[in-house]
Amino acid sequence: MSTTTTPGGPALSERETRTYRAYSRPLWMRALLTREFAVIFLLVAVFLYARGSIEFFDGPLTLYYLFLETAPILLIALPMTMVVITGEIDLSVASVVGLSSVLVGILHVDAGLSIPVAGAIAIAVGVVCGAFNGFLVAYVGLPSLAVTIGTLALYRGIAVGLLGTEAKTDFPEKWTDLARERISEGSSYPLVLVPIAVLAVLFVLVLHFTPFGRGVFEIGLNDEAAHFTGVDVARTKFVTFVLAGAISAFAGIYFTLYYGSARGDNATGMELQVIAAVLLGGVSIFGGKGALHGVLAGVLLIGVINSAMRLEGYTVNVINIVIGVLLVLSVISSSLLSWVSALTSGRNTGLLRRRSAATGKRSLPENTHERDAR
Repeated sequence: MSTTTTPGGPALSERETRTYRAYSRPLWMRALLTREFAVIFLLVAVFLYARGSIEFFDGPLTLYYLFLETAPILLIALPMTMVVITGEIDLSVASVVGLSSVLVGILHVDAGLSIPVAGAIAIAVGVVCGAFNGFLVAYVGLPSLAVTIGTLALYRGIAVGLLGTEAKTDFPEKWTDLARERISEGSSYPLVLVPIAVLAVLFVLVLHFTPFGRGVFEIGLNDEAAHFTGVDVARTKFVTFVLAGAISAFAGIYFTLYYGSARGDNATGMELQVIAAVLLGGVSIFGGKGALHGVLAGVLLIGVINSAMRLEGYTVNVINIVIGVLLVLSVISSSLLSWVSALTSGRNTGLLRRRSAATGKRSLPENTHERDAR
C-alpha cells in the first residue's frame, strides 16, 4: 500500500489521506436536506391536511382557483428571485402591475386599441419602469430599498392620476374568458399555467445553468469579488430589474383581464406577498443563495394557507399574522441552521485533531503554514 509522507510527521496511507470528497455530504443529503425541500414537504403536508379536514377544500375547483389567484405572484416571484439573490430588492412591482392595468384600460376602452396592442405598450412601459429602477441602483449606486420605495409611490401615483377613482370594465368577453380558461375541458388547471411554466423553465435555465445566473449568485455573495472575476455587476443588476418590470407588467395585464377591471389601486400590497413567498422559498435576504423551485413552492404554500383559512372563516388579519409568523420563522431558521452547522464543524475539527494527537498522525493541517508545507 502506498503512503503519503508529510514534512515533520509520520507517513499517511491512502485510506488515511483526507480529501474534499471525503468531507462532502452524500448527494441525497445535499438534495433533500435543504430549505427548498423543507418548503415543498410543508406545502404537501398542509395541502393534504386541508383536503382531509376542511370542507369544500377537496372539491374540483380548489386547485383551479388556487392557481388563478396565485398566478400574478407566481409570475412576479420569478424575476424577484434574481433581484433578491443579487442582494437587492424591488418594492415597486405591485405599482407596475397597477400602472400596466390602467394603461390597458385606457388604451383599449378610451383609445380603441386592441388588447394585444395595448398589452404590448403596457409591457414596454413596464420595461421602462424596471430600467429606471435598475439605472438608479446599478449605475448611480443608490440603495435599492430607498429607490423602489420612491418608485412604488411614483408609479402608483401615475396610475391613480391617469384614472382617478374610475374603473374601466368594458373588456371583450373572449379576453376575460381567456384569463379564466382551463387547459382542457373539466381540468383543474387554468390556461395561465402554460405561460407561467414556460417562463419558469426559462428562468431556471438562466439562473442555474448559465454564466449570467452564476454571476447573479456571485454578486449576492460578494459584488467586489464578482467584479474581479469578470462579472459585469452593474449590467447584471440592471437586467434583473428590467425583467422584474416586464414580468410585473405582464402580470398586470392578466390581473386586469381576470378581474375584468382596470383600476389605479389594483394589486395594492402584492409586493409584500411576493417578497414573503421568495424569502419563505429559501432565498437569503442577504443575497447569494436560493433556488426557484423553493420559491414556487413558497408561493403555492402561501396560496394554500390563504384558501384553507378563508374556507374556515378566518379574517384577512388572522391570515396575515399566520403568514408573517411563518416568514419570520423561515428567516430565523436559516441563521439558526448556519450557527448549528458552524458549531458542529468546529466540534468535528477539534475531535479530529485530538484523535490525531493521540495516534501521532496528522489528518488535518493545523494552520496555513502547515498547508503550504504539505
